[in-house]
Amino acid sequence: MHDTVEFEKRGVPSTTVITEAFRTAADFQFKGKGMEGHPYVKLPHPVSNLSADEMKSVTLGFVDEVAGQLKN
Repeated sequence: MHDTVEFEKRGVPSTTVITEAFRTAADFQFKGKGMEGHPYVKLPHPVSNLSADEMKSVTLGFVDEVAGQLKN
């Protein structure tokens, strides 16, 4: 989230990818950095137990969302 804030301040489109379990923390940190409401991509939680193929399948479902946030 901190990198996203710094990139955005410099005019570089960026986004943050988190799992659903970290939504509250993301909201809190973006608010604290003056970017309340900044969009981010939420993957299902947990992902640490997924195989590489399962993780690829999950992340491919979010490609359009990530790309859309980078265009805005």
